[in-house]
Amino acid sequence: MSGLQKTLAPCEYKTGKVLGQGSYAIVKEAIHVKTGKTYAVKVINKKLMRGKEFMILNEIEILKRVSKGHPNIVTLYDYFETPNNLYLVMDLCTGGELFDRIYNRGHYYEADAADIVRTVCSAVAYLHDKNIVHRDIKAENMLFKGKEENAPLLIADFGLSKIIDNQISVLMTTCGTPGYMAPEVIARTGHGKPVDMWSIGVLTYFLLCGYTPFDGQRMDEEVKNILAGNYKFEPVQYWFAVSETARDFIRKLLVVNPNLRMTAKQALQHPWLQPSQFNARSVDAANDLMPTFKSNFDAKQKWKKAMDSVLFTQRVKITSATSEAIKIAIDEEINPEIVVGSVNVKDDNSDNIDKLKKYSSTDFSDIKEEGESKEQAKEETKATDTKAN
Repeated sequence: MSGLQKTLAPCEYKTGKVLGQGSYAIVKEAIHVKTGKTYAVKVINKKLMRGKEFMILNEIEILKRVSKGHPNIVTLYDYFETPNNLYLVMDLCTGGELFDRIYNRGHYYEADAADIVRTVCSAVAYLHDKNIVHRDIKAENMLFKGKEENAPLLIADFGLSKIIDNQISVLMTTCGTPGYMAPEVIARTGHGKPVDMWSIGVLTYFLLCGYTPFDGQRMDEEVKNILAGNYKFEPVQYWFAVSETARDFIRKLLVVNPNLRMTAKQALQHPWLQPSQFNARSVDAANDLMPTFKSNFDAKQKWKKAMDSVLFTQRVKITSATSEAIKIAIDEEINPEIVVGSVNVKDDNSDNIDKLKKYSSTDFSDIKEEGESKEQAKEETKATDTKAN
């Protein structure tokens, strides 16, 4: 696997405020000193990633394949490393997350939701043509490039994405975000491109009413609903302004059997995503979805906390499968580690470090063998960045 073409040195960037933070990385605003252009830089702590170098290789390889290939997919411009950190230089999106933008609008119509879904399906169709499964399609991973009204919507965060080498490849790792996960991911029966289409179905449902289709009082209820494909367009008062065409679109995505789900290209041909589907009556006050959306979105912080709490690497165990039901037991302990795809046993640490050297001239021998807390490593990341600046 060939390395990225390095055209910029680390000293040519000056990092600024923190934009976001995860379990092993911090995203910062950065300025290219010579050009004055601003970027988002993902600062990845090497010590936190020791033994998981394949994850970074995977993300870089995927971003290389898709960068600048589609107007609605985030671009990787450069990467470099210091003794302690790896840096991925990407688009700086200042327009905020998808739902935040919707929430702050004065009016919101079904045609607006269809425009968003059309954009997402177009980007996912491009990914699938490149044999890439995103595996974490959700609103938080959709950002507007700028604050202007016509700013492009970008799909971001390819940390869980996976390259499928051929049409019969299947992935087995349970990963993603709880409410958006497809049945085959939870059941660990093998999954591929159709999982993204299930997630688009969930996203579409949410865009039209403000809540997800498989909500349960407890996580096990939500899991059972997903496995059974158990959802309804209820309460009726939340759906009276939503067309039957939109509901049909959702039905053809939230299909338990992945082989019967619409593909991204088929979804783009569905009547609901055709601009001619909507006319002047579509933007009548009676068809404004904003009151319903906001009334269900008033628990916004609670919802965001639930969605952001974990990537669904909870240990889902299928305890039995009978003709009557599938019984699920979920460990109460939540594992916050990010899991990316199935990794061959041969991908041990030494092999991964050798592979990563192909991307950089810096030796990874500076990483100590003894353990270090995440808090210590993050403090070291901050100190290193301060010193570099």
